[in-house]
Amino acid sequence: MSTCLITWSDRGAAPLRNAMAKKKSRDKGPLVRLLRQKEFRNRYDSAWILTTPAGRDAAEGLCADVGQRVKDVHLRVAEVEDPSDHAALFAAVSTIVAEIDRAHPAQLSQRDVVLSAGTPQAQTIWVILVQAGLLDARMLQVIPPAFVPQVHPHAVRSVCLDIEGFPQILALRSEVNRLRATVKLNQGPMVGDSPTMHQLMARVARVAATDASALILGETGAGKELVARAIHDSSERAQGPFIAENCGAFAEGLLASELFGHEAGAFTGAAKGHRGLFEQAHGGTLFLDEIAEMEPRVQAHLLRVLQDGSLRRVGGERQVKVDVRIIAATHRDVAQLVQEDRFREDLYYRLRGATLEVPPLRQRQEDIPLLVEHFLSESAPRATTVSPEAMSALKRYAWPGNVRELRTEVLRWGIFCGSRMGLSDLAPEILGGEEAKKSVGSATQGEHDVTLCTLRQAVEDAERSTIECALAAKGGNLSATARALNIDRNTLKRKLAKFELQGQ
Repeated sequence: MSTCLITWSDRGAAPLRNAMAKKKSRDKGPLVRLLRQKEFRNRYDSAWILTTPAGRDAAEGLCADVGQRVKDVHLRVAEVEDPSDHAALFAAVSTIVAEIDRAHPAQLSQRDVVLSAGTPQAQTIWVILVQAGLLDARMLQVIPPAFVPQVHPHAVRSVCLDIEGFPQILALRSEVNRLRATVKLNQGPMVGDSPTMHQLMARVARVAATDASALILGETGAGKELVARAIHDSSERAQGPFIAENCGAFAEGLLASELFGHEAGAFTGAAKGHRGLFEQAHGGTLFLDEIAEMEPRVQAHLLRVLQDGSLRRVGGERQVKVDVRIIAATHRDVAQLVQEDRFREDLYYRLRGATLEVPPLRQRQEDIPLLVEHFLSESAPRATTVSPEAMSALKRYAWPGNVRELRTEVLRWGIFCGSRMGLSDLAPEILGGEEAKKSVGSATQGEHDVTLCTLRQAVEDAERSTIECALAAKGGNLSATARALNIDRNTLKRKLAKFELQGQ
């Protein structure tokens, strides 16, 4: 790894040199003093010395002196007329720093910046660049001879400015993080221009700017995982892993092993150790979908990880430290589950620090044209347009399966429909409501018994469509479908038999 020295020239323009000549008759400046120190004598492979146009000649002399101790010396002239102009200095130095970065990448070199040379304004620029993270370097200060009348054992000291705790700095950093998150969100996959979506995205940006746990609430298919991924992608953990798991897909013992890992021999079939999802998500985000389905014993283990950032694998004794952000989601009423002692109260309060509610599609129907256009661009093999009549029908439909159901419908168009989508091309459940409306409208001019029969059929069509969508969203699982519809499982079975539908 190479070492690089960066500094301003300590030898100014001629008038300034003449004024200081008597005081510095024996002193060749902080750079030479630095390089004479035992620990710095053969330290640097290269040196970058900056100066202004007025001090170029004197800086060349300094380069010659430094060149006796450093093999590779670069002189760069910052085109600044007034060396006290902070804005001009910052612009000029930023360009030179970019050149240094290309020549000596931070990951391949160690870099030192000497603060003792240059005007006070020039020294300030180094502090700003380093503290803002724009220049990865150590700051050094060389103690002037006036304060060291005799040889000083430590004439060079490292400068560390602890400004992180200042309230103004914390507030500014928080605002910068929020603005960065907002920019990333606007470029991300969340689609919508409705007031509810604008409000949701603003809240997501605020959550993403922090490292707090989050709880996402919303109906099945509304896009909870998409929101979780948007939080991750817009946060400072974006470079880390994003791991997603459905807590309702595992039995109690299996879920504990999947989340926290297990040691070899922990149970029958555990032939070798396994890193759980928490360890796999180290440095990133773990998204736990349907967390309300998690068994109480696993909830207790999860609470422990949230409290102290450590876990113990199943069958293990060693504590494993993990750095993971938890985002949980559910379509259930967690507060009600807490009252029924089916979800730990302390875990609920730990997770709900940042709660986000994803609106169902029926509450933001003005977003349907944007969503349709987005899904068409993803899936349609050719340009597809949607007739005004079909779009109106899409907006009137209740969408029990939410955005997931709409996406499936658009994918179907790419398979079965032509380049123009008409009303007749819509799925039967969407058309069912439209045809029922037409039938009811025409029947009002006929006999009363015809009208009643048509209304009954419309209700049955809507019921059948809702059950079909719920079954599709839950993968055919009868228990999960019954919970989503808020009906008894036996009631669901009777209705499936009535409508000749199949479940698992």
